[in-house]
Amino acid sequence: MRKYKIAAWLMIVHGGIMELGGALCMIPALLVKTDQLDISQYFQFKLPYFQDNLYMMMVMGAIYGVLRLFGAIGLLRNRLWGLVLSAINCVITIALMMFLLPAGVMDGILAGAALILILTQYFGDRKIIE
Repeated sequence: MRKYKIAAWLMIVHGGIMELGGALCMIPALLVKTDQLDISQYFQFKLPYFQDNLYMMMVMGAIYGVLRLFGAIGLLRNRLWGLVLSAINCVITIALMMFLLPAGVMDGILAGAALILILTQYFGDRKIIE
């Protein structure tokens, strides 16, 4: 159970600080409403599509953050749905991290570490073939 708790706290940090924090930073940018503020000058993604749709990326980050927090809470409460939701979030994050450079590097580190902890706790010392 200890590895699950560590993984859950990693996901809380990941979802709370990286994903939801980034989305909350969008609020002041929207409230300013001047043409002088171009938020894309502060965040650079390698793919032009993501760079052109930065506000939508922030909304998607908020959705990922909320789902990651729900999964982590379920994992802390020892619920199977929390385990499954957390594993799905980690796998999707690892699959998408290469498209979200440079922020994807930190996504991959946090999601990869959480996934390793979840899988090693769930499967333990079991062997592939006995």
